[in-house]
Amino acid sequence: MILHKKAVSLAAFFLLLLVISSNYVLYHSSFGLHSLPGDFNGVVVGSIIDLSLVAPLLFLAWQRKFSLKYFIVLMATGLIAARFIIPSEYFASFQSVMWLGVGIEGLLILFELSLLFMLVKNVPPILRRIRSSSLPLLFSFSHAINEKFPKQPFIHVLCSEMLMFYYAFGTWKKQPSTEGNTFTLYKRSSFITFQIMIIHAIVIETLGLHWLLHNTSIILSIVLLILNIYSIVFFIGDIQGLRLNPLRVEDDCIYISFGLAKRMEISFKDIEEIVEDTHILQQKIPNTTIEFIARDFEKVYPDLLLILKSPIEATLFMGIKKKYQQVAVRVDDPHVFKKIVKERLEKAQRDELI
Repeated sequence: MILHKKAVSLAAFFLLLLVISSNYVLYHSSFGLHSLPGDFNGVVVGSIIDLSLVAPLLFLAWQRKFSLKYFIVLMATGLIAARFIIPSEYFASFQSVMWLGVGIEGLLILFELSLLFMLVKNVPPILRRIRSSSLPLLFSFSHAINEKFPKQPFIHVLCSEMLMFYYAFGTWKKQPSTEGNTFTLYKRSSFITFQIMIIHAIVIETLGLHWLLHNTSIILSIVLLILNIYSIVFFIGDIQGLRLNPLRVEDDCIYISFGLAKRMEISFKDIEEIVEDTHILQQKIPNTTIEFIARDFEKVYPDLLLILKSPIEATLFMGIKKKYQQVAVRVDDPHVFKKIVKERLEKAQRDELI
């Protein structure tokens, strides 16, 4: 079933590329222009349908994420994109179509701005909720946002970006927790060193590419500069998030995060079993498993695998939610970690029997 879904997703992605590239080639190559009929209005209508209806549906099939609001956004984007793909001399009779897309995008932007205003209005109670919580910031902040805005993906994405900038620029004087129930995930690897190497590579690439492209395509050079700066900020924030949020084992729950990339809250009553067998742990990990493992140049394996009774939701990059059936964990003090987890799991199982 998983392989079938992957095949459908991959097929949708290639069809999406085919639809967009074929429409572009049709209007921007000598072969395409020669193949256009004398009455090209029908061809233009077909291209508009491709970009505003077929392409959004293929994109949703590729992402396996079906939402009416998401589809409307993609449809409006396709209508606007049609204006840039189809030359103005062919698109002259269909200007109202582009303005329809602009109008839809404008209404959605106004809606998102209203959500942003609500977020700003609720900042004081959210901060009070975070300060009163004993949980790591990544989790207390997420809980506070979910209480106020449970079904607003735009707010979750925005708050995810806020966390990134906070960890990148506002946490340099903070020290990680050293309590007995916390466990770091990165000290047995060169993961942070590897991240720093990537930052250096991006800086060098940014300087070189910006200098090369500045005289040929100023817009492209600026876009790449912005993307590279964003990447640097993300990697710095990710390193700080990893350092300052060690795995925490409470009486009834495990709070585990790996920088800003992923985090998960696992209740002991939701754990079916703990797998420690080395042979099983060294096998290929299935797609239904989320990994909290610091990887560098060496091949490493998890210290244990948590098998869940039913899939549990994890929060990924930019607030994306996804459910997993298994959790693979590698910590810097595996013996103590295994002992505490087993004790808490046995206690949770006894409490269920009472």
